[in-house]
Amino acid sequence: MDYARMRAIAEGLGAYAVHLEGAWSVEIGPSGPILAMTCPSKRHEGTVHRIREQLNKQLRTTHPGYICATGPEIEHPALGRMRRPDAVVIPESVLDEEGLAVDATRVLAVIEIVSPSNPSNDYGERLSEYPAMGIPHYLIVDPRTGTIEVHSDPCKNRYSRKEPYIFGDSVPFGPWSVETSAFRRYSQA
Repeated sequence: MDYARMRAIAEGLGAYAVHLEGAWSVEIGPSGPILAMTCPSKRHEGTVHRIREQLNKQLRTTHPGYICATGPEIEHPALGRMRRPDAVVIPESVLDEEGLAVDATRVLAVIEIVSPSNPSNDYGERLSEYPAMGIPHYLIVDPRTGTIEVHSDPCKNRYSRKEPYIFGDSVPFGPWSVETSAFRRYSQA
């Protein structure tokens, strides 16, 4: 199926999801459009917030005109993919453009906070899709284990570099740094 058709189906699913209870997101993955219920925990959202706050302060100096935002979809029609990362570093001006998704070639970095219910998504599909989209930096924060991975130097469908860290570290992430001492792990059941 071509990307335009998948995008039309995804938009239809998004319109349908507006009438459902709960929070839903639509993405286009390897098998086509996906409608998934989202239930991010407070700790998940707290981590996203802390990262956004830190990066937005640093972006004023390193990349004026860029922001770390939540919400916008990113897409790469040639790959047939559309994703909604937990946070993205993009030019602020793209938020004033028409359309639903940001062109992946304009994304400097993506941040994903691993959910307890589907960790393979962030470590599997997205770990191959983001470098294929040409996104220079990918930060995976895993509150299940208290670990962090920084991926960089995209080459085809993989990143050439991977640096591991743990909660409490000051984590170099591209030209930025993320202080993780306030990050909290998910409860141990």
